[in-house]
Amino acid sequence: MKADNGNNQTLDLSTLENWLWEAACKIRGEIDAPKYKDYILPFIFIKRLSDVFEDEFNSMASFYEGGKEQTEKILKTDHFLVRFYLPPETRWSQLAACSSGVGQFLTDAVRSIARENPKLSGVIDAVDFNASTSGQRVISDDKLKALIDVLGRFRLGLKDVEPDILGRAYEYLLRKFAEGSGQSAGEFYTPREVAVLMAHILDPQPGQEVYDPCAGSGGLLIKTHLRYQEKFQHDYGRAPLRFYGQENLASTYAISKMNMFIHDMEADIRLGDTMNFPKFTQPNGALKTFDLVTANPMWNQDFSQEVYENDSYDRFQWGYPPSGTADWGWVQHMYRSLNEKGKMAVVLDTGAVSRGSGSSGKNRERDIRKLFVEQNLVEAVILLPENLFYNTTAPGIILVVNKQPRHQGIMLINGSKLFKKGKPKNYLPEETIAGITSIYLDWREEPGTSKIIAASEAVKNDYNLSPSRYVSQDDNEAVLPLEEAVLRLKQAEADRKAADEKLSLVLKQLGIQL
Repeated sequence: MKADNGNNQTLDLSTLENWLWEAACKIRGEIDAPKYKDYILPFIFIKRLSDVFEDEFNSMASFYEGGKEQTEKILKTDHFLVRFYLPPETRWSQLAACSSGVGQFLTDAVRSIARENPKLSGVIDAVDFNASTSGQRVISDDKLKALIDVLGRFRLGLKDVEPDILGRAYEYLLRKFAEGSGQSAGEFYTPREVAVLMAHILDPQPGQEVYDPCAGSGGLLIKTHLRYQEKFQHDYGRAPLRFYGQENLASTYAISKMNMFIHDMEADIRLGDTMNFPKFTQPNGALKTFDLVTANPMWNQDFSQEVYENDSYDRFQWGYPPSGTADWGWVQHMYRSLNEKGKMAVVLDTGAVSRGSGSSGKNRERDIRKLFVEQNLVEAVILLPENLFYNTTAPGIILVVNKQPRHQGIMLINGSKLFKKGKPKNYLPEETIAGITSIYLDWREEPGTSKIIAASEAVKNDYNLSPSRYVSQDDNEAVLPLEEAVLRLKQAEADRKAADEKLSLVLKQLGIQL
């Protein structure tokens, strides 16, 4: 990535992070750290739009006899000749030259861009750079000017940077300042390597439709798009993927839309609460269905029981999840959003595949799992390592549900130790992603990593689908999680009781009384 000062400086990942850190320092003290991204990312998006427009403008000008003047006239009347049309006063050179009234100038500029490009309405103009609270500016003109000066240092044109610049920037800002946003940080972003693994597991094919009901910043859809491009990069006649998503938070929705535009993805992202008001429906009122679903909903979310009881989309026919953990509510929504050949990969809390197993009487989550197992819908469960996610150190699992499973049985993969240490978070190296993908796609058992169980074995374990229950990576493994230890103890007690009853019967038949 080149610098605008003509020295052809390359913006590698380290340089990107230093660049963003410097930008964040320019607005430090005026807004809370978790909100840095709400200002920095729109600036990066504007810079990207401006540089891409400049590239396209100069390319066109080289073909017209009237050069730039003629090109300007043509583009003013026909915006469809470029990706996005930027009026002269909104281009980065003009923003950089502004020295007074910067907040109002910026706000007017993004609103002008949105008027000329309706697709960007509610996206590029989501931030009011001139906003005030109690008569005081949220961020001063001096700080905005400093931010423009720093973020104008590098070109972000088509040949200068990979499209994933916004995703990289978002990841860095979230990682760097997550501590200030408490438990909410991880609601919007799935770690890059987890998203890549999910894309490999989904294995997208030409012409498929992909849906994320809690899209966040759009990372899961983007990684599916990038995996598809990687697989079919030389097949130029292939049918493209089509992407759909819904996000409940307006600011995150705007970032998701920016991400899609930067990647040149045809994506229909809508704003709204999926569980209460799903936006993708068919003319008859039923949910629209898709080939692939990818998602990382908020773990253990709490929805009112009325959400399930009053549902008009027939989503919760398997049962109502308990209050305080909507994991299997989300799974059922996604299942109803799959077409007859559909497949989904969803990240959940580890407890979603084990809670309730071994308990006496009814348990809502176990009973829903039971039905999914009995219908041969659970294709795989992948246990992830600890400390990958931004809002928790707890490990998660990837649940794979397939309406047309390729094999009998359930693939259980224990990836809990297949990580590398990072600061502040662990991460999955490329070899782990490749290894887990290979095991899953080849459907093979690998000692210490994977096991394929029959449904009858899941029944024996009371529908506990935790990979650590079936795949031990180390004979000297550390202390089990309490939930797993309690379950194993209950199972052992049940086995002992059954053995005692059997022994008592045999002894009675032999006439031996104890």
